[in-house]
Amino acid sequence: MIGILDYGMGNLGSVQNACAALGFSARMLNAPSEMEEVSGVLMPGQGAFRDCMNHLQDQGWVEPLREWIKADKPFFGICMGLQVLFESSEESPGSEGLGVLPGRVKKFPGSEELKVPQMGWNRCAWTKEQRYFPSELTERHFYFVHSYYVPLVDEQWVAGTSTYGFEYVSAISMGNCHAVQFHPEKSQADGLKLLGHFAASVKQG
Repeated sequence: MIGILDYGMGNLGSVQNACAALGFSARMLNAPSEMEEVSGVLMPGQGAFRDCMNHLQDQGWVEPLREWIKADKPFFGICMGLQVLFESSEESPGSEGLGVLPGRVKKFPGSEELKVPQMGWNRCAWTKEQRYFPSELTERHFYFVHSYYVPLVDEQWVAGTSTYGFEYVSAISMGNCHAVQFHPEKSQADGLKLLGHFAASVKQG
């Protein structure tokens, strides 16, 4: 069973519909104690970094999420669900992220050619292959909506990159913790395949 984190933000309906379309069992998690009843956690996200962290903090999710990831239990973050894994963001000075990964999320500089936010279809190329990010889906187009990005670094947890004026991190993988900047639930067949790989890996254990 996969749990979809309901903390008051995110594309919960779209993610739940995607799970239903794939035919795998998923339920909403309304309290941290309910994490004990699932094998994997999906964290959708949208909106501002500070708002997201405030919601997580107010509802008691911060430490349970850190412990879940530290214990190497399956986790999949979407959009803001990727960004809050880091220590901080230029979007919200003074607001701490989950700090699972080092670094600061930055804002796209923007220009006449590159509008901010980036909104629409873009490629994501895997930097390494494993069961969560299979080679058949590399260089495919996924749907992005974001004004802030994770800078490209030489770290083993970088799993995928995209280009919007310059190359940046659009997928991460660290043990059983995975996240993407794009919205697989809005990315048609390829996005559903990606979510399906996560679901299958959770089921297999």
